[in-house]
Amino acid sequence: MGKRWNDFLSEVSNHIHSKEAKKFVSSELEFHLNQVKKEWMGKGLSEVEAEEKAVSQMGSPSKLGHEMNKLHKPRIDWWLISLLGITMALSFLPLISVSEELGDNFMAKKVIHVIFGVVIAVTMMFMDYRKFEKKGWVFYSIGLVFLFLLITFPNRILNGSPYIFIGPFQFESYFALPFFFLSWASIFNNSRIKLWQHLILFVLPLLLLMAVPNLVVSFIYIVMVFVMMWWSAISRKAAAIITLTSIIAAGAFGALAWFTVKEYQLARILGFLDPEKYPKSWGYTYLQLKERLASAGWFGSAAKSEALPFEHTDYAFVNLTYHYGYLFAIGLFVILSLFAARIVMISFQINSRFGHLLLVGGVTLFLVQFIYNIGMMVGLLPLTSISLPFISYGFIPMLFNAFIMGVVLSVYRRKDLIFNRTV
Repeated sequence: MGKRWNDFLSEVSNHIHSKEAKKFVSSELEFHLNQVKKEWMGKGLSEVEAEEKAVSQMGSPSKLGHEMNKLHKPRIDWWLISLLGITMALSFLPLISVSEELGDNFMAKKVIHVIFGVVIAVTMMFMDYRKFEKKGWVFYSIGLVFLFLLITFPNRILNGSPYIFIGPFQFESYFALPFFFLSWASIFNNSRIKLWQHLILFVLPLLLLMAVPNLVVSFIYIVMVFVMMWWSAISRKAAAIITLTSIIAAGAFGALAWFTVKEYQLARILGFLDPEKYPKSWGYTYLQLKERLASAGWFGSAAKSEALPFEHTDYAFVNLTYHYGYLFAIGLFVILSLFAARIVMISFQINSRFGHLLLVGGVTLFLVQFIYNIGMMVGLLPLTSISLPFISYGFIPMLFNAFIMGVVLSVYRRKDLIFNRTV
């Protein structure tokens, strides 16, 4: 390239503050300069003359640099960051109401959880999500290896589920979900992968999750993959056939399981369907949650009640509703709903298909937790171990949801760094 060509690119870059945008703009300008240069050479000009014409046609490098700096600087979604700040602050409330039973140690741990969550979200925001697109197989392999190690070499078994402990931190099957989230966005963005290959890639993690066993994580994984599939390059007809076939298979499996269900499992199902018949066994918790919600009132109940298990974790929503009232519960519901609404709004601004798949997967992971937790708190869904995003106490759930929002912030940050090249 000639001196004027290089000087032009250098001067434009000098007016762009972001290093990431600087590299991006330089690459795109060079691409367009080469396109214009080829056009002039096609009209009979020499290479040197064509370069001069191409550079002249671009106009003032100073003016262009200022325009590119405004247009392509990385963005920060302050709306989403504000929601993160609000919910992380509110996440201390469930502990305050049960502080006498738990002690100050849990509050100190919660501070650590929030700090780690903030670090994860900020770190992911500054990482370029586009680098993940070619590493889908790496993330997929990490997820499989982790599940295999969890099943084969657990440090401890708690409530029937295996855990791996590293220092003060404990890791369960939940930890594999972020890796499968990133991997499936990459897999679905790869048009060379056949449908039968998608099926194999889907089944392998599911078999490991069922072997853990963790039905909650399995459920979240299934919903995430199927929703992302509908937004992928797979045809709607193929997606419909796969979905319908899976629903039929799940129905058949459920019918078979019903006839082989164990007595305690049947009792849990009946306790959910008709808790009044089992007030001292499997229906007890459902009745207690119902009573808490009924006695909360618009501004909360001042009456001292016996603490329920999981009031600071899975049952945090009922805990907060009981102590702070229906108005607070409605406000909390709105705040958490705004996360999903904001991600959907961002998705309309994204031109990258990979980025769009990440947003679809991210909002699905968030909504599955949010909707199911609220649903089981009001008696519409069976009780299980699904946390209320950001509000429930727990290290891995906090990191998991902070990771999701960090990926969303990363996609938003680079929404203006995508060009649609035409050759």
